[in-house]
Amino acid sequence: MDSKLFETLIERKNTGSIKWDYTGELYGAKDLLPMWVADMDFPSPEPVQKALIDRIQHPVFGYTAPPAAINDAIQTWMKKRHDWDIKKEWIMFSPGVVSALAVAIQAFTRPGDKVMLQSPVYTPFFDMVTKNEREVVNNQLHIAENRFSIDFTDFEEKLKSGVKLFLLCNPQNPGGRIWTKNELTQIGELCHKYGVPIISDEIHGDLYLPPFKHVPIASIDERFASLTVTLMAPSKTFNVAGLQSALLITENPEFQKKLKTVQDRNAFHGLNLFGLTAMEAAYREGEEWLNELVDYLKSNIEITTDFISRELPEIVCMRPEASYLVWLDCRNLGLTDEDLKKCLIEKGKLALEPGTKYGPGGEGFVRMNIGCPREILLDGLQRLKKSFS
Repeated sequence: MDSKLFETLIERKNTGSIKWDYTGELYGAKDLLPMWVADMDFPSPEPVQKALIDRIQHPVFGYTAPPAAINDAIQTWMKKRHDWDIKKEWIMFSPGVVSALAVAIQAFTRPGDKVMLQSPVYTPFFDMVTKNEREVVNNQLHIAENRFSIDFTDFEEKLKSGVKLFLLCNPQNPGGRIWTKNELTQIGELCHKYGVPIISDEIHGDLYLPPFKHVPIASIDERFASLTVTLMAPSKTFNVAGLQSALLITENPEFQKKLKTVQDRNAFHGLNLFGLTAMEAAYREGEEWLNELVDYLKSNIEITTDFISRELPEIVCMRPEASYLVWLDCRNLGLTDEDLKKCLIEKGKLALEPGTKYGPGGEGFVRMNIGCPREILLDGLQRLKKSFS
């Protein structure tokens, strides 16, 4: 592996980066090291950069439709990466997974309907439910042996209460947990039993860390596939979030019709030219880069877990099975969430995501992004230690 690719420090300040240019504004302090928002400090794959540069050489940037080749690239990628056979007719596009969540909530539910999620979970799950005037029903996750687990008795009870839609996060964010085929089968069986559609956010699915392997829930069983809309994107995988391109995949024609109706109502007519260009190049030529990235992330995770167990034994590090986000249990420090934040910002000069953003079960936790060159990671770990010294 050419680790130099991921060791290079790239100056991101003054590029409009939310992570590097707006952290001070968001956290109320200057000179913070940003290890919060989920984008990486690595260059996107060279084939993606080249495809964008080549396209820019053509001086006309008019209205754009997805080229036929992009469907082929997506289908090939899903088969090779996830052993999932999909048809081009199942593929829809969205500017992002959060936008797709909103569209799905509007398509499958009405104001006042119950939508189930599993906290602690990615903040927009809550936001998209409440901002669309639906009711959040929470099947809260538990921690067993330092991994998230699902209370399936509560899961079924909540479904019985009249839930109209279930939002699944797999791999789970913030914990990095990949739900097993057995767990996904239990989810699918119960949702099928009660006729509840599944919106499965699998945006971190490409970033599975062997020996763990991501399984799309729609790939397991035809019954689950007919109930599911899978949300994926190249954004987290290939660090192209600023190009705003994502996928909705469903084989159910009625679901497609409902989703398209809402997209049309909101005047969404397709992705921008550069989002399409990057997506096709990433899925067609990005695998070698991704494999090297995964090796680097695994090393970063080893360094992080070793450092914390040695230097900060009061903090328990949940080892991710996918992605570059580490969920840190700080409850043994005996600090309030406000004090946690204060120590990190004022003593350590470190910006992490507070666990309270992820809903019930996030209290006393913080999320740390280790998708960065080793030099930044080591600086961040020293700042974490200083925060609580």
